[in-house]
Amino acid sequence: MTLPVATLDHVVINARDDMDRAADIYRRLGFTLTERGYHSLGSMNHLAMFGTDYLELIAIPKGATSGRLDLLEFPLGLNGLVFGSEDSAITYGALSKAGVPVEPPVEFTRPVKYDGGQGDARFRTVRMKSGVVPYGRVYYCHHFTRDLVWRDEWRHHANGVVAVARALIVEPDPAAGAKLYVDMFGPDAVRDIKGGKTVVIGNSRFDIVTEAELEAQVGDAAPEAEGRNAYMAGLTFRTTSLAKATAALKAGRISFAERAGRIIVPAKEAMNATIEFIE
Repeated sequence: MTLPVATLDHVVINARDDMDRAADIYRRLGFTLTERGYHSLGSMNHLAMFGTDYLELIAIPKGATSGRLDLLEFPLGLNGLVFGSEDSAITYGALSKAGVPVEPPVEFTRPVKYDGGQGDARFRTVRMKSGVVPYGRVYYCHHFTRDLVWRDEWRHHANGVVAVARALIVEPDPAAGAKLYVDMFGPDAVRDIKGGKTVVIGNSRFDIVTEAELEAQVGDAAPEAEGRNAYMAGLTFRTTSLAKATAALKAGRISFAERAGRIIVPAKEAMNATIEFIE
């Protein structure tokens, strides 16, 4: 059985139990968010939909005593990197055969309202076993109802974003951190970069770098490590226009810096995740 092809499904910002603040911030960053959704597993979300991937804000209700309480175990910020799967059973079988430590698929649903109708979005995920990934959650998502998730009316954003270009991960030993992805996708998916390794994920990439390299790239815009040696640090979004992104950030009263064809939003402005825009 061949290994899965690495494609990006979505990335996840953990808002813990403060979804109202997260949604306000990401709208002011220039993203159009879907209506608040509620998963059958007990979490809630908003999505910012792009061409073939998306950004998810996830949280649990304040005062919740059941459901996705595991979200409270992680700090605010980038917490989930999710690969695409067209068949979760095949994905699980292939990864298990390759020795990748994954849990059996789990299915859940979320009601969706859209212009002219409503329906139940249905998903099945294949997750890494507990403790395998030190810096957050890495898993696969199999969509059964893509028409309820990728809708054109949700893909238009004031900041001009059309795709996730990069996720930035801090690891003291990037080579050791990249081994999981070699096992998942094969050695050709992982390459050397300055200060670490990069994993080619379709049209995106995951850069696994040292903390020193993170600081060299984003300076004081980096997130709070909060005692962690390894953590997900930030996201780079591709926009059709840096001018549109700049205008959206100014309208949202979000501070940012412009640096060599990049716009960098400090993590303190974006729920402890450094946000970058490129054309």
